[in-house]
Amino acid sequence: MTIKLHHLRPAPGAKTEKTRVGRGEGSKGKTAGRGTKGTKARKNVPARFEGGQMPLHMRLPKLKGFTNRNRVEYQVVNVGDLSALFPQGGTIGVAELVAAGAVRKNELVKVLGEGELTVAVNITANKFSGSAKEKIVAAGGTATEL
Repeated sequence: MTIKLHHLRPAPGAKTEKTRVGRGEGSKGKTAGRGTKGTKARKNVPARFEGGQMPLHMRLPKLKGFTNRNRVEYQVVNVGDLSALFPQGGTIGVAELVAAGAVRKNELVKVLGEGELTVAVNITANKFSGSAKEKIVAAGGTATEL
């Protein structure tokens, strides 16, 4: 026998009517399936309520300090990296550092003083640490801030 569209019907028990509660003394009347008295019988308990236990938001510590919204983040290059990336020395700018893969483009660059500088470099960057400036000048180069 082939199935025809007009013979299709939902499975028994698949479609049940919504039970109206609290209407008369029959099934689901009076207390409407909520038991007797108490908060749950009268209204719903807040989801955050833990039954009188100290609530989670009060158990956890408060966050200390704050986040400075004016903080400036720099890409960092060390003096030791400069002598490794540019063994011949010369003039180095942010564009050269980006081309060498030392920093990402369109971001501020800060030169720090870790490592040793063996060649004279004339470098321009957004910021220099004190020790980096000393090492660059001691090697015979110049440090220019943008």
